[in-house]
Amino acid sequence: MLLARVGDSHLGLRTRHHEWTWDDVVAESAARANWAMSMRDSLFPSEPFHVGVLLPNVEDFVFWLGGAALAGAVIVGINPTRGDADMAADIRHADCQLIVTDSTYLDRLDGLDGLNHDRIVLVDSPDYARRVDEHRTAPRRAPGVGPDSLLLLLFTSGTTGASKAVRCTQGRLARIADYAVASYGHQRDDVEYCCMPLFHGNALMALWAPALSVGATVCLTPSFSASSFLADVRRFEATFFTYVGKALAYLMATPETPDDAHNTLTRGFGTEASPEDQVEFRRRFGAELFEGYGSSEGGRAAIADPDAPPEALGRPAHAGITIVDPETLHTCPPAIRDEHGRLLNPDQAVGEIVDKFGARDFEGYYRDDAANADRIRHGWYWTGDLGYVDEAGFLYFAGRRGDWIRVDGENTSALSIERVLRRHPDVIAAAVYGVPDPRSGDQVMAALEVAEPERFDMTRFAGYLVDAHDLGSKGIPRFVRLSPRLPVTGSNKILKRDLQAARWQHAEGDLVYRWAGRGRPDYRLMTSADTEGLDGDFQRYGRAQW
Repeated sequence: MLLARVGDSHLGLRTRHHEWTWDDVVAESAARANWAMSMRDSLFPSEPFHVGVLLPNVEDFVFWLGGAALAGAVIVGINPTRGDADMAADIRHADCQLIVTDSTYLDRLDGLDGLNHDRIVLVDSPDYARRVDEHRTAPRRAPGVGPDSLLLLLFTSGTTGASKAVRCTQGRLARIADYAVASYGHQRDDVEYCCMPLFHGNALMALWAPALSVGATVCLTPSFSASSFLADVRRFEATFFTYVGKALAYLMATPETPDDAHNTLTRGFGTEASPEDQVEFRRRFGAELFEGYGSSEGGRAAIADPDAPPEALGRPAHAGITIVDPETLHTCPPAIRDEHGRLLNPDQAVGEIVDKFGARDFEGYYRDDAANADRIRHGWYWTGDLGYVDEAGFLYFAGRRGDWIRVDGENTSALSIERVLRRHPDVIAAAVYGVPDPRSGDQVMAALEVAEPERFDMTRFAGYLVDAHDLGSKGIPRFVRLSPRLPVTGSNKILKRDLQAARWQHAEGDLVYRWAGRGRPDYRLMTSADTEGLDGDFQRYGRAQW
C-alpha cells in the first residue's frame, strides 16, 4: 500500500504548519526504515525490531509507521497519559529496543533499565534531520516482509482493567483498511482529520490505513481539542474524522454558533457516542456519523441497518455473532423491551457478545497467554462485552464485562444507566459502576463531568431521574460524584477502574453526594463523618474486606 504511493504527487499529509505529497511521505518513511534496519543490524540482528513511539500526533509518528512497514519492524504506540510506572511497564512488556520521542518526554524515560540514550531518538534534536538524510535511498521493502509480518502492538485502553498489547500484522491492517473503504466511503479526494491519538487503534485502523489505501489526505492535530475542532476542520477543509464517545461529548458541550454547519465535513466514524449526541451532531454540523462497534483485537460484530433503533448497533454481522450465557454456553433468548425501550428480562437476555468464527481473526496479545486463553474459549472469540438481541434481530451493546452491577439480587447494565445520565442537559460525560454495599451486593455509583460541580442542581437532577421512563428504580445511583474533569485514558475513554477504586472518597475539585433512603431520591453532600460512618457499616456487617 505504501509503495503504491511512490511518485504520487497528491497531497498525502498535512499539519497546521507543513505538508507533504504522498511521494514525500514514502521517501520520509523509507529513510526511517533504513535507519531502523541499520540499528537492528548493529544491535539486535537476530530479534524482531520493536520501535516504541512516544509522540503526539506529529508527522514523525506517520513517517515511523511507514518506516516500520517497509523495514518489517514493529511499532509500539506508547500512551503518554499513563503514569510513569505503568508507562515503563508497557515499554518493558513490549520489548522496545528503540524509543522515538521528543525532548518533552525525555525525563519520563530516565531510569528505564537497559534503555541507554543511544537507543532513544529525539525528533527535535539538532542532528535528527541529518541522521534521516544519511539514510535516504529509493524506497524498498525489506526481505521477508509480507502479510504475516507483525506491524503494530496496540495497548488497550485499560478502562476497566490492565492494558494488554494487541498484535496486528500488516495483512490484518490491510484487510481492515479494505473493509473501512467499502463501508464508510473513503475516497481519493477525502481530507481526513486525525484528532484521535495515533497510538490507538481508532486513528490507525479507521483513518490512517484506509486513507493510505486510497491515497486520501491525512491531516494531523497533536491531540483532540473540542474548542479547536471546527477551526481545524475549516483550516484543512476536512471531509472525514474519527472520534470516541467522550470526545464527541466534549464537542457537543462547546457553545453552539449559527454557522456551525458551515464546514466541509461529510461524515465521521467512531464508537460509544450516545444516541442523543449523534443526533445533535448531525443537526449542528450537518455531517453524517457512522457509529461502529469493535475493538483493536477482533473483527466486526455488527453491520448498520437504517431500520435499527437509535441505541442499537445494527444487526449481527454474520451468523457467528451471538449472545451467550458464559456459564451455560447457551444462546440467550431475545430481549423484551417496553414502550420506553427499557429491558424487561435482563437476567435472561443479556450475555456476552461472542463471535463463533472470530478465533481466526484474533492475532493474540503479546506475551500474555492468560489473556489469550480468556479471549479464545471453546474455539470461540469472546469479546468481553455484554449485549443482547431483541425480537426484531437488532444487536445492542450493554457495556463491558465488568459493567454488570448486581443490585438487590437483580442485574443492571451500567451502560443503560449512562445513556440516561448523558441526556441531562448539564452533564458533559458520565460513568456508572458498582461499589460495594455494606450488607450485600453492589450499589450504583455515577461519576458526572459537569462545568461547575458546586452549581449543579442535585434536586433538579433527582427529579430528572424519577421522570426518566427508561431508567428502572434499581438504576438510580446511590452515590453521585460531580467532577469538572473525569480521569480519562489517552484515547479519551473514562477510567472507570480509577473511579471505582476511589469509591466515595473526595478528590480535589470533586463533590460526592449520597442518597441513603427510599422513595424519591434525596441527595446529600457527603462529609468526612459520612465516610467514617460508611466504613463503620462495613465493619459492623462483616464486609470490611470489601
